[in-house]
Amino acid sequence: MSSIHYTSPDGTQFVNPLRDPQDRRLPKIAGPCGLVIFGVTGDLSRKKLMPAVYDLANRGLLPPGFSLVGFARRDWEDQDFAQIVHDSVREHARTEFREEVWQQLAEGFRFVSGDFNDDLAFDNLRQTILDLDRVRGTGGNHAFYLSIPPRFFSDVIGQLKEHGLANPAEDSWRRVVVEKPFGSNLETARELNAIISDVFPSESVFRIDHYLGKETVQNILAMRFANAMFEPIWNSNYVDHVQITMAEDIGIGGRAGYYDGIGAARDVIQNHLIQLMALIAMEEPTAFDAKSLRLEKQKVLESVVLPRRLDLTTARGQYTEGWAGGVNVPGYKQEQDIPQNSRTETFAAITLHIESRRWAGVPFYIRTGKRLGRRVTEVAVVFKRAPHLPFGDTATEELTQNALVIRVQPDEGITMRFGSKVPGTAMEIRDVSMDFAYGGSFTESSPEAYERLILDVLLGEPPLFPRHEEVELSWKILDPIVEYWEKHGKPDTYEAGTWGPASADRMLARDGRVWRRP
Repeated sequence: MSSIHYTSPDGTQFVNPLRDPQDRRLPKIAGPCGLVIFGVTGDLSRKKLMPAVYDLANRGLLPPGFSLVGFARRDWEDQDFAQIVHDSVREHARTEFREEVWQQLAEGFRFVSGDFNDDLAFDNLRQTILDLDRVRGTGGNHAFYLSIPPRFFSDVIGQLKEHGLANPAEDSWRRVVVEKPFGSNLETARELNAIISDVFPSESVFRIDHYLGKETVQNILAMRFANAMFEPIWNSNYVDHVQITMAEDIGIGGRAGYYDGIGAARDVIQNHLIQLMALIAMEEPTAFDAKSLRLEKQKVLESVVLPRRLDLTTARGQYTEGWAGGVNVPGYKQEQDIPQNSRTETFAAITLHIESRRWAGVPFYIRTGKRLGRRVTEVAVVFKRAPHLPFGDTATEELTQNALVIRVQPDEGITMRFGSKVPGTAMEIRDVSMDFAYGGSFTESSPEAYERLILDVLLGEPPLFPRHEEVELSWKILDPIVEYWEKHGKPDTYEAGTWGPASADRMLARDGRVWRRP
């Protein structure tokens, strides 16, 4: 068989796009490499990272000699680690379990036991990587995934430098993957970047925002720039406002140690939702490569201005006891390990403006919260009313504004809301919706975000990863709001299972608008 062909584990033969660059329809396959996961015993690793690695292998996108090294304090042998991965894959993998894929993948599993300040453990890690290069043919190419609390970043980065693990040999690479949060404000974000950039060059640093790996988020770019119908109306001439919502119906769970003192704005708005806003508002890039995308997103973030009256254009809340999903649930201060005097917000809503020719005068309303009415993430582009309606008042009584709604989760798709005539002899107009759902239009299921992101790390392709400039600009936007809140009392309260505090409704009502009810 020709060397440009590849046979996947299920026996399917296709052209290897690394050998045949003319065919862009097929996914790229990672070259010889390995992945080291710090914090491999945590929930993120167990529920997302290890299943994503298996799913990539099952899709034929990892090299035969791919290796996975776990680093943690547990007193495990390699076979113990393999069993943990096996159980995680069985429970959380997206694709079916195939014994032959598993056996090939498991041959590359290794485990290193130790603390982050344990020099002997990092010596063992270095030797393990050298052994994998020799036995598995990983070629000195390794990515280090920091699935650990940010307070340990400097320890691990320093150890990688001290033990020569960050320095690749000629014709090989070393990369580092950092999970959010990227600091807790602008100052700490800059400190974190200084620590990382002292050891790894910028092109070798991958900051994970898993929202950017979701198919629906990526489809924002396809929808905007592959279709001529949207671009002429994607501006302040036609758009009245934009609403970006990330609502969760769950509480904080076991995250009290992380969440209290951080809050909804730092946890979600600074990264996920501001990135969504940038994708919605950016100009068309010259190419869909990392540099071009980042340039356009950065222009948006540099153009953001805050309203003068933060008391009228922001809102924050903290959930109290209530009914959610038919179950009586405790309030935030009744959650385990939450202090009774906590002022941490579990709901945040802000108003942003983008000073550009395209978006002048169009407010962007961003909200997120826990224990809300239902789990949903969406972007709603709400259009201005038609300038002339030649219908009687009764004929258009139920007619609202046209809207294009991009559903990020859980039911990925796009909905268009517009007015249509009701069947009958009278000219009666009502709202109707036209719906596109990924599940109904494509026979294959969408890959998990972490599949796409891990593969991009191994390929060295960074379009979906924010650079430190974007991170710092996001903190510049959010810091003044958080500082204002800290100086002005406690958050409002809202009952669990509702859609946030009354102050959030008043925030839009002052502009003559209302929140969408997802």
